[in-house]
Amino acid sequence: MVAQSAKPTQTSYDVVIVGGAIMGASTAWFLMDNPDFDGSVLVIERDMTYANCSTAHTNSCMRQQFSTELNVRISQFAADFVKNLRSHMGGDTRVPELSIRNFGYMYLADTETFADVLRGNAAVQRAAGTATQLMSVDEIKAAYPFYNVGDIVLGSINTVDEGYWDGAAVFDWWRRQSRERGVEYVQNEVVAMTRTGARIDSVTLASGEVIACGHVVNASGPRAARTAKMAGLDVPVEPRKRYSWVFSAEQPLDRDLPLTIDPSGVHVRENGGGTYQCGGHADVDPAVDYDDFAMDHSLFENHVWPILATRIPAFEAIKVTSEWAGHYAMNTLDHNAITGPHPEVGNFIFLNGFSGHGLQQSPAMGRGTAEWLTYGAYRTLDLTPFHYDRVVQDRPILEKAVI
Repeated sequence: MVAQSAKPTQTSYDVVIVGGAIMGASTAWFLMDNPDFDGSVLVIERDMTYANCSTAHTNSCMRQQFSTELNVRISQFAADFVKNLRSHMGGDTRVPELSIRNFGYMYLADTETFADVLRGNAAVQRAAGTATQLMSVDEIKAAYPFYNVGDIVLGSINTVDEGYWDGAAVFDWWRRQSRERGVEYVQNEVVAMTRTGARIDSVTLASGEVIACGHVVNASGPRAARTAKMAGLDVPVEPRKRYSWVFSAEQPLDRDLPLTIDPSGVHVRENGGGTYQCGGHADVDPAVDYDDFAMDHSLFENHVWPILATRIPAFEAIKVTSEWAGHYAMNTLDHNAITGPHPEVGNFIFLNGFSGHGLQQSPAMGRGTAEWLTYGAYRTLDLTPFHYDRVVQDRPILEKAVI
């Protein structure tokens, strides 16, 4: 096994991955799992505790209810990967057998306009083979009597391969197996890049080393724009603060609570044992500093809790047991992933802008990026619609189902 350290053991690597959280870890693992890849891989992560990365602050849920077929297909592969983790990882008996806790996502529409969006999304999802169901108000009330649906027009839910999964276990095993297969992880920070025309020649680390590279993968989450800037490039990704609270209910619900997306944007889900997790953000939602994780304690009292108690009256009496602020790596162009090479700097690869759904997209995105690095093309899902070219061309792919 190659141990993590502060300094690389070599002066040159075929692939240098900037960022060792879920996207960097996935890419490194899929590279080493590909028998056609025989190169060297260096993963540079500024904080190996991962305390403030988006991966650590996730809901750890997956859904297939997206508005574009490609995003649906990406989540379908994630579900397969998680449910067959040991098999995907070579039958390694140390790897746990995982499952998805399928409480589903429940989108609630309070206007006919939003209901039409859900209907259109459901058509896309069903065509891709999902089990999405549209529910009338009476059907919602019968299945989930704890909801107040007085203002609701329509609901959309899928309880097949939608819900909680153990993202931390997958993340851990990607890193563990990658190291055993030769990937080198260092706790360090890229502070500069050397570019000659259409190529990145090297990266410079905070500790002073200059590392030559065949390809650079920008997997630096909310810091994506900062990493791209070192190469003289721009990417429309910025950190947006998202707040989460875990609470216990004095009167727990009598059945699982789907991850419920209220029309207000506040979301809440089952957490187990009479506890629940909810999240939201302020109405004013600017970009924040990379290191700004301060809580807004008034947000829960004045905004989130009133919405929860109105939607689910049993949540009038609750007690917050933990809370935190994390960052979305928000793609301000269209809330979709930005992948693939820069059209002019071909060995700089983007893996950015997941806008809150990165964890569930990490298996397909890591696999696809590894394919591109190995073959210069995709062998499974075609991710070219998400390539950086559309940023240059101002050609957004609108994803309507962003939480």
